[in-house]
Amino acid sequence: MKRRPVTAFSLSFLDIMFCGFGAVVLLVLILNHDTVKARTEIFSDLRAEVIKLEQEVLVGEQQRVAARNSLDAADEALVLTQGETEQIIQNVDELKIEIARMKKETLANKAHVNQLGADLKSLDKEKKRLGSQAPRGNDQGNKVHRVVGAGDRQYLTGLKMGGKRILILVDASASMLDKTIVNVIRRRNMDRAQKRNAPKWKRTLAAAEWLVSNLPSSADFQVYLFNTSARAALTGSDGKWLSAGSPRDVEGVVKALNREVPGGGTSLYQAFSVVKKLSPEADNILLITDGLPTQGRGKPKRTTVTPDQRLEYFDRAYRSLPSGIPVNTILMPMEGDAWAAAAYWKLAVDSNGSFLTPARDWP
Repeated sequence: MKRRPVTAFSLSFLDIMFCGFGAVVLLVLILNHDTVKARTEIFSDLRAEVIKLEQEVLVGEQQRVAARNSLDAADEALVLTQGETEQIIQNVDELKIEIARMKKETLANKAHVNQLGADLKSLDKEKKRLGSQAPRGNDQGNKVHRVVGAGDRQYLTGLKMGGKRILILVDASASMLDKTIVNVIRRRNMDRAQKRNAPKWKRTLAAAEWLVSNLPSSADFQVYLFNTSARAALTGSDGKWLSAGSPRDVEGVVKALNREVPGGGTSLYQAFSVVKKLSPEADNILLITDGLPTQGRGKPKRTTVTPDQRLEYFDRAYRSLPSGIPVNTILMPMEGDAWAAAAYWKLAVDSNGSFLTPARDWP
């Protein structure tokens, strides 16, 4: 077979075509690589921007939640403030009403005081008129002991002073030195003269003297001092009745009281036990004290006593008292004994007696 002839032109053309195509492909690859690289860089930049924006969105959301919580708290505070404001306004209105009522009562009281003042002046004129008509020498009346003082010191209502046999019990414990615990401890360490001149004790003696001076002259009486034990104020008169109409007995008791010095604890049981030592039995008891007892029949085992124990000592003492005898209590001031007033008030009610806390200027 005859071979086909190959021409140099056709081979050269193919070489040129393939070289051109390869150059085009290479150019395309180079251009595409630059495009992909630029696209990747742009994508990376956009990714970082997206992450940054997401973080900003998250922070913004947190701030929004915090702001919302703050707003809710502010709303609640506003509601509370509005409620408190309304309550304050209501209280102010009530106070205004109360002030108006009190002003009316004050005016009424002033009118009442003025009327009482006029009545007192009228009574004073009547007293002076009657006094000018009375014979001289009768100023003291039927009293065997006169209590001298300034002003209207002898004002006392509700205290039952009557009876045929009147027993006066005077608390002479250390608490009668002062109305505060601190000053009681301080005065307890002073000498006898300073203790005797303690204002509260002097006031107690003045009250006892007032009672003795205002007893019915036809009655018998006895004055006992008590702390952890009980003893007659007038030496040698234990278990005996004295005569309220006898100047010797009355003056002797008053002088004996002024020599006494308070000290020790308080046993109301020992005070009430005096009733059984007197014959005939007392039909009226006048008690001067400043609080609940600190011990019972005997000395307590502990140096301290609780309010409940003091109430128990009081109840035991009251149960030891014979029934049917009224107890009239004059309660002197003393801090730290909140149950004393209620206990002695109940004693007065149960015994058909009386109870009072005197004013600062009495007697």
